[in-house]
Amino acid sequence: MLSQIKIVLVETSHPGNIGAVARAMKTMSMTSLCLVNPKHFPSAEATSRAAGSDDILSKAKIYDTLSDAIADCHVVFGTSARIRTISWPELTPRACAEKVIINEPGKTTAIVFGRENSGLSNEELDLCHYLLRIPCNSQYSSLNIAAAVQVICYELNMASQQLINPVSAATEQNQDSWASKDQMEQFYQHLHQTLLDIGFILHPDKSATIMRRLRRVFNRAQLDNKEVDMLRGILRMSQGNKRN
Repeated sequence: MLSQIKIVLVETSHPGNIGAVARAMKTMSMTSLCLVNPKHFPSAEATSRAAGSDDILSKAKIYDTLSDAIADCHVVFGTSARIRTISWPELTPRACAEKVIINEPGKTTAIVFGRENSGLSNEELDLCHYLLRIPCNSQYSSLNIAAAVQVICYELNMASQQLINPVSAATEQNQDSWASKDQMEQFYQHLHQTLLDIGFILHPDKSATIMRRLRRVFNRAQLDNKEVDMLRGILRMSQGNKRN
């Protein structure tokens, strides 16, 4: 079950942090590490800091963009310590673990961590279903990335150990019906174009805000394949009627 959860690091600057993250993951039985455009990797410093978790590093997958890294995921959590102007649905690590492991097992999941100095951008959080925040001292909330990964992986591991019964056959059969992140991105592109075609979006400067709020609506809904197909059919009809 934990093997279906990706730890995704975006544009990590210090290779030692990558090694420390691999070590944190292995202590909690996590195996899937994804790196988005790391500044230095592979690196001797990363291997040194991994301290015996070289297997995690050797299997790490490298991507050019966050969209590529999460394309096959059904649910994506973006981590942040900063308060955002636009609020995303927010969960603590424990609530995240309960959702992923106990309440909705079987989904391919990504936990995304941003840059050491600036975290994730709003545009990157747009790709996430939930914002994941670790409760910290309000006067000093800065966590090293490896420490943040350790906290979240600990909660995921604890939740997996609490399970008595394996994932049911029904859940395994249904997991293919959930819309992947790639399918959702295609839907959002189609939705944006349709809103332009029908004249709902008249001012380009408001386009990003409108789409961000619509993403929040549909991300909360957790659509499956048939629902996405149905909505895109409605969009195609709307575009056709406008053209006529």
